[in-house]
Amino acid sequence: MRKTVCVLALLVAASSVQAQQPRPMTPSMTCNQARGLVLARGSVVLGTGTYTYDRYVRDQRFCLRTEMIEPAFVPTRDTPQCPVGYTCREFELDFFGD
Repeated sequence: MRKTVCVLALLVAASSVQAQQPRPMTPSMTCNQARGLVLARGSVVLGTGTYTYDRYVRDQRFCLRTEMIEPAFVPTRDTPQCPVGYTCREFELDFFGD
C-alpha cells in the first residue's frame, strides 16, 4: 500500500511539473528554430503571442483520420509569417455550394 501511494505521489508531481513548463514561443525564435522544432517533434504546441497558441504538425500522420492538414504560418523573430508546418483541421463538406 505504501509503495502504491509513493508511486502515485511521484506521478502526480511529475505531471504537475510537466504542466507548468511554458510552451515554446515563436516570436522569440528564428524561423528555422520554429520549423526545426515541428520537424523534430512531429507535433508540438507553440505559443504565437501572449494569449495565442496552436498545435502544429509535421505531416498528415499527426492528425486524426477525420482531419486534413492546412499550411500554417507563425510570427518569428526574423520572419513575420514563417511556414512552420501544418495544422490539423476537420474536413468541411459543402453540400450546397455556398
